[in-house]
Amino acid sequence: MKIVVLDGYTENPGDLSWEGLEKLGELTVYDRTAYREDPLIAERIGDAEIIVINKTPISKATMDLCPSLKLIAVLATGYNVVDYQYAREKGILVANVPTYGTMSVSQYSIALLLELCHHIGHHSQTVFDGKWQNNIDWCYWDHPLIELDGKTMGIIGFGRIGQAEGRIAKAMGMRVLAYDLYPSDAGREIGEYVDLETLFRESDVITLHCNLTPENTGMINRDSIAKMKDGVLLINNARGQLIVEQDVADALNSGKLGGCAVDVVYTEPIRPDNPLLKARNCIITPHISWAPKESRQRIMDCTVDNIRAFLDQKPIHIVNG
Repeated sequence: MKIVVLDGYTENPGDLSWEGLEKLGELTVYDRTAYREDPLIAERIGDAEIIVINKTPISKATMDLCPSLKLIAVLATGYNVVDYQYAREKGILVANVPTYGTMSVSQYSIALLLELCHHIGHHSQTVFDGKWQNNIDWCYWDHPLIELDGKTMGIIGFGRIGQAEGRIAKAMGMRVLAYDLYPSDAGREIGEYVDLETLFRESDVITLHCNLTPENTGMINRDSIAKMKDGVLLINNARGQLIVEQDVADALNSGKLGGCAVDVVYTEPIRPDNPLLKARNCIITPHISWAPKESRQRIMDCTVDNIRAFLDQKPIHIVNG
């Protein structure tokens, strides 16, 4: 079968191999195609039966122009770039990678938190800029430094990633509160399940690890921030749409939020008018929690398995029934 990778660069900028896919069919790889609706998408799919995508959108119109299409393999857990319900009507299966970045994403969330607590990058840069060698004291710090031992971390979304972060937080001496729609015994061994009101009220640090749904879109907003402790730290490397960015920026600038670190924003790439860009004590990184080589290799391996299973007529990780 013909296999077309439409936007492979972020998954494999050259440090991995497409060999696993090459063994399964006639493979064509494009680094990038389009991140918005574009006739080029259908043109490049052509008569391929299988396509592999990351963020290239696959719409009803595109599927109608590609009658040979049988499988859409997504190089990610999220699949909202695909009109998967219409794909089901067309008999096109959509497969995702259900888990690959548990440790890398939880590790990155902790890294964002530690950066907020110590401003390591900033202080390192001041040394290279000459501030230490010209300082009258033997040390200095430009921001308050925060010790996490004894503080409370509230984790919204306590699945695999949230629980992994909870274990790290406990190892640092933190109390862990958790909110999740589906509490589990494994979660209870790590933290205490509470309602959102309690989590907002008692947490010194709030981190987000929930899926994006219509119900939780914009859940961190003016009203929910008002229920939080003064000076709370907010971490988001889940989905940018979980927070109302203007409300978070306002809370940072007023001092209600003590700091915010995000790896995701509402619109990506970030727009120059994003209010977080001008907010106080805000760290923004370019959606790279998922990107360690080890994590991307797991994505590649699972995608190969998804396509092989489809070819064997035993499809796995199908998200559209």
